[in-house]
Amino acid sequence: MKPSLPLAQPPKSICILRLSAIGDCTHVVPVVRTIRKHWPGTGITWIVGKLEASLVGDIEGVEFIVFDKSRRLRALADLRRALAGRSFDVLLDMQVALRASLASLFVKAPIRLGYDKARARDGQWLFTNHRIKPVERQHVLDSFFEFTGALGLESRELEWDLPIPSSAREFAEASFSGDRKVLAINPSASKPARNWSVEGYAALADHAAGKLDLDVVLTGGPSAAEAGLADAIEEACGSKLLNLVGKTSLKELLAVIERASVLVAPDTGPAHMGTTVGTPVIGLYAASNPLRSGPYLSLDHTVDNYAEALKAECGREVDEVRWGTRVRGSAAMETITIDQVIAKLSAILG
Repeated sequence: MKPSLPLAQPPKSICILRLSAIGDCTHVVPVVRTIRKHWPGTGITWIVGKLEASLVGDIEGVEFIVFDKSRRLRALADLRRALAGRSFDVLLDMQVALRASLASLFVKAPIRLGYDKARARDGQWLFTNHRIKPVERQHVLDSFFEFTGALGLESRELEWDLPIPSSAREFAEASFSGDRKVLAINPSASKPARNWSVEGYAALADHAAGKLDLDVVLTGGPSAAEAGLADAIEEACGSKLLNLVGKTSLKELLAVIERASVLVAPDTGPAHMGTTVGTPVIGLYAASNPLRSGPYLSLDHTVDNYAEALKAECGREVDEVRWGTRVRGSAAMETITIDQVIAKLSAILG
């Protein structure tokens, strides 16, 4: 007979399986903080992706096992070796992807907790023996807390406190002049359909620099697409801005976002990095629903045109589609106007 939930007492060991992506891994951190605070004797091991480990992998009191997906099948062999001879009381299988489910096969645990069947895509339910309770419409971060709730831990600690090296903070401080206020714009998401327009970003930068006397910085990763979008914004701007796209590590990016007074971003990992350091985030959402994937502590600041874009694209209301449905058309983000974004920025700055 399989062990029952909730647990009668804190487990000795928990293995968390969440490989990616950056935003989702930041959502796992409060779950880790909650376990650490309320079950201090429980050992925590987190299997995490290589890129994501460079952001969260130095949290004190947590063992990290890095899964390098670029190694393909060899990554599974690496994980098997790393876990050989080990077992855990509980596996929290917090990712619905076939790669993650295959990785879970190497985690020996009598309690294998995954998503409810409606959310356990890619057959994840076949790899688990317990499921979190079904909730139809829920933010991703709240869904992660369902895992600890299923174990019997009802407390929720919204704490991140990601370590930032002094060298990263020194980099951020050296990038700006004194104590001037900074607007950070992270313009690019992983999918182009989630990006706002070059003209919109440029108009925002010009307004921030010219009307509000803010320093403006562009941030982002090293991909060619991100660099190209940043270059186009910079060229379209009439004002001067600092382009750091592709020029920071994740810890340096976190420090830059921490230094900023406000961050503007579409549905992308750095928006959630802003949440971890307490920077107000103006999320730009039309292609996806911010109530599911928006910056958790800044939903009031978010430009939410999802319902409008969904209606235009599909002719349906939000409550008529599956939770998490994205608007795939390139026109969705074009519904966001510069006036909407400026209004949110003015409300934050006062």
